[in-house]
Amino acid sequence: MKKNMMKQLLALACAGAMALALTACGAPADNGSSQNGDEGGAQKVKIGILQYATHPSLDNCRVGIIQGLSAAGYTDGENGVTIDYQNANGSGSDCDMMAKTMVSSGCDMIIAIATPAAMSAYAAAKDDGVPVIYSAASDPLGAGLARDLDNPQTGASGTKDALNLEGQMKMIRALLPEANTIGILYTTSEPNSVAHLQTFQELAPQYGFTIEAVGITNESEVASGSAALVAKGVDCVNNFTDNNVVNNLSTLLHATDAAGIPVFGSEEEQVRNGCVASESLDYIALGEETGRMAASVLSGEADIMTLPVSVVAESSPVYSAANLEKFNITLPEEYSVAVNLDE
Repeated sequence: MKKNMMKQLLALACAGAMALALTACGAPADNGSSQNGDEGGAQKVKIGILQYATHPSLDNCRVGIIQGLSAAGYTDGENGVTIDYQNANGSGSDCDMMAKTMVSSGCDMIIAIATPAAMSAYAAAKDDGVPVIYSAASDPLGAGLARDLDNPQTGASGTKDALNLEGQMKMIRALLPEANTIGILYTTSEPNSVAHLQTFQELAPQYGFTIEAVGITNESEVASGSAALVAKGVDCVNNFTDNNVVNNLSTLLHATDAAGIPVFGSEEEQVRNGCVASESLDYIALGEETGRMAASVLSGEADIMTLPVSVVAESSPVYSAANLEKFNITLPEEYSVAVNLDE
């Protein structure tokens, strides 16, 4: 009995000595390794980026988002970071399905580009507690993405692209001093477009304009909607950031160019693609701000429930000299500092 007890004591002493030796020799310690068990202590993070459609302003948002994330240390393929990028190509049903797949596949966050993508992501993620950061949602309150811009309390936040609509109307009046009617083509289910139209209608009397609006329900109606605007005899058309219309801008321009009707865009890429001028937002900068917000939530620096929506409103005038010439429009002296995107 005494012999057995002595053997047990000796074994315990040896085990203790071995543990001390391992520690002294630099045995690996727990440095807060990831909850997913990533080797080396790096935390695994999976980020879903859901883009509603392919067109230049949304592509610029994505470029900015990637830059903002990378600047904060969240680069795809590095330090345990995986980014799953999906594009719904303007399909609402595909957007819903992609968002659900991102949640079920274990994404730690969804970054949604454009209001329809933000709505799909939020609907898919809210019950699972997956945070949603959106980019270029023009009316987060109207879309149900936030209860208050300063304190969203929904599990979603992001950037609101506040178009300078009054600046845009001032520009139209300056470039077309004889114009009376502005045509608007918009998607009735896009809250941002509905809100923009309402604001434009409220501003119009102050600048001597009337608004002729044609609502559409999907991209297949862009052609018929464009024809309806032309038939109304509008003096010009103003385009918002309506995703169906921007994604099919060439269809609108085909109808308006043939009728000699100039189109004003809402950002510089639309001007590069055929519009005459715009009081433009910088969508790469907006995307960078979105990426920084996403990084602050991923790092734990910010709480998604209380992170204020960032309102990006700074704009600058841009134009295409070639497109102005096509419609015999002279650039007024007050816009001499505007950027000619043809150069």
